[in-house]
Amino acid sequence: MDSPDASVLWKIFDEVEPDLKPKEVMEEANRCLFCFDAPCTKACPTNIDVPLFIKKITTGNMKGSARVIMDANPMGATCARVCPTEELCEGACVLNDASLPIMIGDLQRHTTNWAMKNNPQLFEAGKPNGKKIAIIGGGPAGLSSARELARFGYQVTIYEKHEKAGGLNTYGIVPFRLPQRVALWEVEQIEQLGVSIRTNCEVGKDVSVQSIMNESDAVILAIGMANVPSLGIPGEDLDGVYDAIRLIEKVKDGKPTRQFIGKKAVVVGAGNTAIDAATCLKRLGAARVHIVYRRSEAEMTAYPFEFRFAKEDGIEFCWQTQPKRIVSDGDGHVAKLECVQMKLGDEDASGRHRPIKIENSDFIMDADVIVKAIGQNRYKSLIDAFGLVHSHGVVTVNPETFQTSNPKVFAAGDVIFGNGKGEAMVVAAAEQGKRTARAIHEQMFSKI
Repeated sequence: MDSPDASVLWKIFDEVEPDLKPKEVMEEANRCLFCFDAPCTKACPTNIDVPLFIKKITTGNMKGSARVIMDANPMGATCARVCPTEELCEGACVLNDASLPIMIGDLQRHTTNWAMKNNPQLFEAGKPNGKKIAIIGGGPAGLSSARELARFGYQVTIYEKHEKAGGLNTYGIVPFRLPQRVALWEVEQIEQLGVSIRTNCEVGKDVSVQSIMNESDAVILAIGMANVPSLGIPGEDLDGVYDAIRLIEKVKDGKPTRQFIGKKAVVVGAGNTAIDAATCLKRLGAARVHIVYRRSEAEMTAYPFEFRFAKEDGIEFCWQTQPKRIVSDGDGHVAKLECVQMKLGDEDASGRHRPIKIENSDFIMDADVIVKAIGQNRYKSLIDAFGLVHSHGVVTVNPETFQTSNPKVFAAGDVIFGNGKGEAMVVAAAEQGKRTARAIHEQMFSKI
């Protein structure tokens, strides 16, 4: 970043949603009816006591408010920013029928912002119980498990292959929606409880599976998912083809680049990561950004608020369009993308309509940059190294205890999402982490 305009370039990645002003906070908090049955709490996967944390805001007890949030959800600061609140807590608010729902996400963000600024000690580690737990992966599920286990008195070690813990929160969600400092604060909260995090440590490479199994009383597999798969079309080896996860990771880690200024970019896929990649490219100076998706708008997997955000950023969408070939400029660089139009057929196993190519509908799009955002591969080799039963990389677990086919190994997060089993939200992974920790504690306690 030696350009004189680098600071300006980075400024556009500042968080887009400002914190509420003190007066706005109190006005919004006092709109809450503090419902006894609290449908908002029931709609939250982590069961945050929403009326209670809001009530504590109205009385000026910000530490108490933060404790209510973070007790239920160790990723509470992150989820205040990235949760689809309109579908969860705010969607269940009783005021939807009368006026507007309480801005629960904004109030949660305000409280956790206070906690990040003032950094109070919210929780204490439990009395050591002599048991050791290894957690593979330092993302939302792994961190949530670690926090709960530390409070129960376990000696917890997290093995994280990246330089920083936090997983998706640290590296995979664009900084203008989730600044990296937020994710790292949540990591620090867990480290303060005595959890050891071994970063730059890849299990199976830097430490063996067998040694972890031998040295631990239980193991939690929370490894998330891997790289974006290949499109399987000619031209993917050309200069100008990018993996969406790696692109976002670079920007999230504070390394924006000027190489996309004035470029025509195409993002393949229509999930949340595709939206993030597209909006990143816009902020990096791309002249025009298209998202191409082989199904219809109704079947895109991105959250509605992500879709609105993309449209506000000027992202253009090409529905029922499938890439066929990436065309070179003759010097090894991307120049064009050849596509074919699709029509929707019968529903497939996912419940979505199967896309079918329309004969003789090929067309060409100008493109300097192609970004792949069609999901992620899975760490099958590591799963196999633990000897676990899985279906195409989705680990099979007991839905109540999250115990795998190996009684000593538990799994949570993205590694058990898929094949119609749950939705890969940060809040869902955090809840699974909590439940996994509690299941381990109950099992260990029953043996004592």
